[in-house]
Amino acid sequence: MLTRIDHIGIACHDLEATAEFYRATYGFEVFHTEVNEEQGVREAMLKINETSDGGASYLQLLEPVREDSAVGKWLAKNGEGVHHIAFGTEDVDGDSESIRDKGVRVLYDQPRSGSMGSRITFLHPKDCHGVLTELVTSRAEH
Repeated sequence: MLTRIDHIGIACHDLEATAEFYRATYGFEVFHTEVNEEQGVREAMLKINETSDGGASYLQLLEPVREDSAVGKWLAKNGEGVHHIAFGTEDVDGDSESIRDKGVRVLYDQPRSGSMGSRITFLHPKDCHGVLTELVTSRAEH
């Protein structure tokens, strides 16, 4: 069962400048940074708030480290902006199978490693009214 909006992913050209905008404008501080080589991005997680299920909601800033990464290609085509929305779940495996059974294409056969040790998968945007959708089980939940 989906329990929260885990994060909203924002594609950007300059991770530091974008993080500084969110800090200076809204007071959001960088909670975590990492490079995900598999996905070809540098990322920063800006914590917005805690949630009632023990998780949190974040903005995830994504800067491609390779032009051929999914985010790099998306950024070249669309420019900076909202890339995806992610919903938190206690069971990314079970929920992705349940959603697949409803006819929605799940992009990974098995969930992969995501930010901060999470397990993730994505749902095809053409099956989700144009929205790239991610399912996330945080490290604390798995």
